[in-house]
Amino acid sequence: MTKKARPSDLDGPTLAPLTARKSPSQDSWLGYLFILPGILGFLLFVAYPLVTSGYYALTEWNGATEPRFIGFENFRYLFQDDPSFWPSLKATGLFMVLSVPSGLLIGLLLAVLVNRNLPGIRMIRTVLYLPVVLPAVASLTLWKFIYNPDFGLANQMLGFLHLPTRLWLGDVNLALPSLVLIGLWGAGGSMVIFLAGLQAVPKELYEAATLDGANPTTTLLKITMPMMSPILFMQLITGMISALQAFSQAQILTRGGPNLSTNFLMYDIYVNAFENQQFGLATAQCWVLLLLIVALTVLVFRFSSTFVFAENEN
Repeated sequence: MTKKARPSDLDGPTLAPLTARKSPSQDSWLGYLFILPGILGFLLFVAYPLVTSGYYALTEWNGATEPRFIGFENFRYLFQDDPSFWPSLKATGLFMVLSVPSGLLIGLLLAVLVNRNLPGIRMIRTVLYLPVVLPAVASLTLWKFIYNPDFGLANQMLGFLHLPTRLWLGDVNLALPSLVLIGLWGAGGSMVIFLAGLQAVPKELYEAATLDGANPTTTLLKITMPMMSPILFMQLITGMISALQAFSQAQILTRGGPNLSTNFLMYDIYVNAFENQQFGLATAQCWVLLLLIVALTVLVFRFSSTFVFAENEN
């Protein structure tokens, strides 16, 4: 009878013994160890400031002395007696309503323009995106010179057209639209995102539409806009949040004037906190702003199914 060869008798390298399999509890602890920095960061930089600000919003505090608990008095004062709170909400809301749709429209039109194979298209894209990378203070200082009533470029252009000059930032009716126009200066950021979306639309859809005899308007409404709707939705959300947090325009150009027409909520928070030393009141305003952003975001998400196209929907 032939003797059966043992593994140690075979030629070639000897297989290493298999590593002992870790128990499920060991895997769990290893996973917790990896997410621990994220949890600590969330607790330290999000949860703790949120809870602390909730307490300070219920106190009277000037930033130097011990906070004094006053309940919801700050919120009552804001909604009933504060002379600048409601104008700040109105200015912020108008700025959002005017700037977000116009910014989306200009960004989309620019994206359609630079999505063509034109001579020097790379240089055109760079020039259109250049204002986005400029520091906000530098851009706003430039616009301060443009809107200058004495030697600004805006009034010089009106004079060239034989039109009366304007107090762009000193007129109650013109100050807010002037700030909205400055926001369009940075439409190159939206343009880049829309351009990426346009280039991701499958070319087969356009070829099929062309074979079916679809005109450019039908192609735009039936193919381009539905395929771009998720990007439009994302840009709408981020644009709304950005507009509700508008600050630097009022701080650098108008100081909230004239007659509180550009007194944005973030600027009003800054004035109450760092000029009036009312940190408790300013913190209460921060909570109002937070709840406003959450409410509008939830509202837009709730109605998003009516205008956002999903490829996997029936």
